[in-house]
Amino acid sequence: MILIFFGPPGAGKGTQADLISKKFGIPHLSTGEILRKKLIDTDPLSKKLKDVIDSGNLVSNDILNKIVASRIAISDCNQGFILDGFPRTIVQKDFLADFFINNNLKISKIFDLRLSQKKINQRIKSRFNIEYRGDDKEEIIKTRIFKYLQETKPISDYYSLNYPQNYYLIDADQEIQMIHSDIIKIIKNCDFQ
Repeated sequence: MILIFFGPPGAGKGTQADLISKKFGIPHLSTGEILRKKLIDTDPLSKKLKDVIDSGNLVSNDILNKIVASRIAISDCNQGFILDGFPRTIVQKDFLADFFINNNLKISKIFDLRLSQKKINQRIKSRFNIEYRGDDKEEIIKTRIFKYLQETKPISDYYSLNYPQNYYLIDADQEIQMIHSDIIKIIKNCDFQ
């Protein structure tokens, strides 16, 4: 079972991916978490990543693609995994498509958690007040939403048009448990190889 989670900042992708990961015993591959773990390694790719981050630049598609591919290749992903935060760009989408073809993998389901702009702002501000997350400051919220609309939403739209049988729009303006229940119903009604 290979699942991809899309949605704007604050929609609850990470929360839902984590719940599904625990329920089905498959890894939740969050790009942020993958990058943090990669920084601990001592291989050449880890060194490249450290250099990019130390210079204050964004991690390139090329480096991120290699890191995600190497993470998927770890044996705990043999029975499936959940991608959260990847692919975010056209280059990443194309890379993932080629990687899946070359490794005989198939996307099982794509979940797109939708939330209004007003709710996104409310949730992120609330999360900032509770968790004091540095990436939840007002100006950063605006930048993250803009980047999501410019880069990532077109990718989820691509999947909705090209994989309609695997794509599910989820109302993220519900309680966490209701969203989880909606996703579980969809998963349980599917046949996975």
